[in-house]
Amino acid sequence: MPAVVSSVIPDSIAEELEIAEGDILLSIDGEKPQDMIDYRYLCKNELITIEIQKSNGGIEEIELEKDYDEDLGIVFESAVFDRVKPCLNNCIFCFVAQQPKGLRDTLYIKDDDYRLSYLQGTYITTTNLSDADKERISRLHLGPFYISVHTTNPDLRVKMLRNPNAAKIMDNLRWFKDNDIPFHTQIVLCPGYNDGAELKRTLDDLSTLGEALLSVAIVPVGVTQFREQELKTVDEKIALETIEIASKYEKVCCSDEFFLLAGVNIPESEYYGNFSQLDDGVGSLRSLMDDFDTFELPDKVNPLKIAFACSVAAKSAFEYISEKLNKIEGLTALVNPVKSTYWGKNITVAGLITSEDLINAIKDIEADYVIVPSIMLKPYSNLFLDGNSLDYVIEKTGKNIFVTENNYSLEEVIELIEDYV
Repeated sequence: MPAVVSSVIPDSIAEELEIAEGDILLSIDGEKPQDMIDYRYLCKNELITIEIQKSNGGIEEIELEKDYDEDLGIVFESAVFDRVKPCLNNCIFCFVAQQPKGLRDTLYIKDDDYRLSYLQGTYITTTNLSDADKERISRLHLGPFYISVHTTNPDLRVKMLRNPNAAKIMDNLRWFKDNDIPFHTQIVLCPGYNDGAELKRTLDDLSTLGEALLSVAIVPVGVTQFREQELKTVDEKIALETIEIASKYEKVCCSDEFFLLAGVNIPESEYYGNFSQLDDGVGSLRSLMDDFDTFELPDKVNPLKIAFACSVAAKSAFEYISEKLNKIEGLTALVNPVKSTYWGKNITVAGLITSEDLINAIKDIEADYVIVPSIMLKPYSNLFLDGNSLDYVIEKTGKNIFVTENNYSLEEVIELIEDYV
């Protein structure tokens, strides 16, 4: 995939040069960048020459002078400009394999690319990490990375990932440690496989990695109704056991779902440290509630009724928030969790909500605004997982939908409320 321009930042060098959507960056100082890592490195010079292929096919060579650390202001369609390194595993818990046909094409792509891990925080298994990859990582001193460990038992990891290279996980993690490359880790807990005693073994092994290990996130396996082979889900007993095991180790946090499944309160912020794995659902509810408590709420507003169309997993957090909002005279705040009839009852997160499930959840609501988090939509678009648009939902429900861009703050909602003061 070439370095295709998606957009340019206003008032940037790219806008001044009339670089536009659909143009392709061919080279910088005669070198063809393979990814955003190359792009950032090649742009560091104060005097550079870029070669651009315009959307009409014409090629322009532009010499420009800029500050050393000044960005060109180009946003690309992808962070990698060559072939994404594919996932070579066939994990027993792979979510991609649990999807039906008919969704967006990009949802069926299984990547395991260290560059995307460094640039975007996606998880890698290290099973396809080559010597050349390691040389580049070490030479450029990239990091931190996000690594899916699951288990450090070589035989069990081979069984879970269905890849003989999976056995080398501790060797690879020690390589990162020896080269001063920091990393975060993830464990997808699959009952009957890597829980209990196996989890203790994994956490014992990880605890030997010192400062290179930044954090360990434990998340429950997600099982959809489209799964063909049976896989146990985390229940209350296993959730409580996992929370107890994790509490014995430093840098280890269970995701919010474990506490919800266990029927216990979400921990205070101290439990999550620096909230380093928010996008994995580790501390996202606590972060949202704590952020909400920083705002000074008005005592009274003109009549306003809002409804939070949240995930089932986030219900308790929004009930906490709505209870406080409802103390404002003139304001009514409702909580309408969206049940996933599409994926099945075991899927409770906002990022997997489809347009039809959202429609069913809000069609009978009476509210001035229905609040929806942007995580329900494809990044930089208004499309849901099933391909339908936000406009489609509005048309089907007739609701005034307010999309919040920041999934960890209600600042936008507070500003909306203040408009009614």
